[in-house]
Amino acid sequence: MATKRTGFLQENGLSLVLVAFMALSLAGQVLTGQAAYNDERVHDGARALALGEYLQSGHFVSAIFENWESEFLQMGLYVLLTVRLRQKGSAESRPMDPALEQERIDDGPTPWPVTMGGWCLKLYGHSLSTVLGLLFLLSFWLHLEGSWRHELEERAVKGELPISLWTHFTDAQFWFESFQNWQSEFLAVFALVVLSIWLRQKDSPQSKPVEAPHSQTGA
Repeated sequence: MATKRTGFLQENGLSLVLVAFMALSLAGQVLTGQAAYNDERVHDGARALALGEYLQSGHFVSAIFENWESEFLQMGLYVLLTVRLRQKGSAESRPMDPALEQERIDDGPTPWPVTMGGWCLKLYGHSLSTVLGLLFLLSFWLHLEGSWRHELEERAVKGELPISLWTHFTDAQFWFESFQNWQSEFLAVFALVVLSIWLRQKDSPQSKPVEAPHSQTGA
């Protein structure tokens, strides 16, 4: 039976729409963030920043990567936790009985690390969590660096002395910025895991079939 041909948009619709939503949201964040930050600066007697200057400011860098770090932390931990842990009845969990698991491998070229075997295959087998972990660490560092520069900018406007990066890192405000995002990400994943036990979304791979019993684990 011949396979139905699909176009680029159909094959990549999910990622394209998500990128579009991200780009629109990012544009909104840039414009509103610049306006809000300039209001603060003018109120404190400093000059307003042009768009290019704002994009290089600690305020913008910190705000961007403060959120990105929590996203990558959430996804990375979720990928790792679902390897060993189960949740009965959840569409987001592997089946309770390993004997019920079946790997689906469609026809097509095998990824080259699988063909190579050895350390290439081992690394490839953990590549998703590894890259998510590295993205988290990079985002965490950029959040820290941007947040520190933002505090230096604020202290300069107020005529206060600068502080070291280490002092900023050990300050409660920096960790408050991180924890307030981390807890919301874990709450969102928890809600998806638990709500998928009883609730359904027809045709979504994140949901069990509409007719599936609540006790069924996995999609």
